[in-house]
Amino acid sequence: MSEAELVLRSTRVVTPEGTRAASIAVTGEKITAVLPYDAPLPAGARLEDVGDHVVLPGLVDTHVHVNDPGRTEWEGFWTATRAAAAGGITTLVDMPLNSIPPTTTVDNLRTKREVAADKAHIDVGFWGGALPDNVKDLRPLHEAGVFGFKAFLSPSGVDEFPHLDPEQLARSLAEIAAFDGLLIVHAEDPHHLAAAPQQGGPKYTHFLASRPRDAEDTAIATLLAQAKRLNARVHVLHLSSSDALPLIAGARAEGVRVTVETCPHYLTLTAEEVPDGASEFKCCPPIREAANQDLLWQALADGTIDCVVTDHSPSTADLKTDDFATAWGGIAGLQLSLPAMWTAARERGLGLEDIARWMSARTARLVGLDGRKGAIAAGHDADFAVLAPDETFTVDPAALQHRNRVTAYAGKTLYGVVKSTWLRGTRIVTDGAFTEPKGQLLDRARHARTP
Repeated sequence: MSEAELVLRSTRVVTPEGTRAASIAVTGEKITAVLPYDAPLPAGARLEDVGDHVVLPGLVDTHVHVNDPGRTEWEGFWTATRAAAAGGITTLVDMPLNSIPPTTTVDNLRTKREVAADKAHIDVGFWGGALPDNVKDLRPLHEAGVFGFKAFLSPSGVDEFPHLDPEQLARSLAEIAAFDGLLIVHAEDPHHLAAAPQQGGPKYTHFLASRPRDAEDTAIATLLAQAKRLNARVHVLHLSSSDALPLIAGARAEGVRVTVETCPHYLTLTAEEVPDGASEFKCCPPIREAANQDLLWQALADGTIDCVVTDHSPSTADLKTDDFATAWGGIAGLQLSLPAMWTAARERGLGLEDIARWMSARTARLVGLDGRKGAIAAGHDADFAVLAPDETFTVDPAALQHRNRVTAYAGKTLYGVVKSTWLRGTRIVTDGAFTEPKGQLLDRARHARTP
């Protein structure tokens, strides 16, 4: 500890070995040691004692739609990364669609990086996109540093990002498997969606019926079969259907390299509570029933579901009409994901160690950043979220940092107040006050381990 410049001390530090009183020694941007709480302070080191507040590893959110450039009236790097920092998130990976241009060529990736460079309050990486006509661009994007490739198996909702049919999926996945990349997939089957009743209007029950579980289940089965055939790495995005869990567990038992995420809104909100016309609750796949939610929690606990991410997908308020068929589908959740998850987890007898595993360690592992992010351990970036877990607050949309302050959590009382957020050894948020942007742009080739 003789070289430490900063010592962050708490009676409750969440480490990979468990929660304990500890002193975290930091030099520059890195954690140099996690030592006993009462370890002597080295000469010249600055002590930050946060008392009984919990120190978590900064969260890593691998599913965020920043929409910048092109749809910055929906969201942008400045506002999205401020919202993330306010919620204890220190790293995000940006989705390739909803921006114009989409991140589907090296030139488009370069454009995205130039836009983000001076606006990022936290560290930011990028997914590439797999489209019907860009197989030739996949390897160059991989070499340029994207963390993997996003594909849709049904229409994405934006014209510039078309979905893959089964033949196109096989072609893209074969190319990605050739360099052992990662394909992450929005898995809903278009034929099942087309066959479902499409009544439209304000009734949530009608919307739910229009996005049935079997659309997810069929698409996931298709993806798993292709991954098995090609020995490819695949990741199922925003799982909402508990019916797909046996398919996933069975594929893993057969050696298929598949990981799975779900989202706070599937774990904390239920179909039964969605008011008619309240399209701030609309997302695809949809928020399902309470019984389905219970099975998702069980799958998180037993490891069938690996991780939890926001799928932050905001829009302007005018696109959130009271017609579920035409309203934009997306939940804005960056700032509230940690307290929403903690509120639900504590009710189920789960702890902050579980939250850290699902929202930091495993998401970092998904993108190969687990040697650098996702844990309070020597050699890792000094990224921390300092949380008052027993304090509550009532969600006021006006207090949110994302650009359009529409939220499905309005008026809810949540546990867990983020007191400060630290990025690579620097406190970037303190009680809602922000520093200037200090985020770095992350590159798979330079910052991630080889899978």
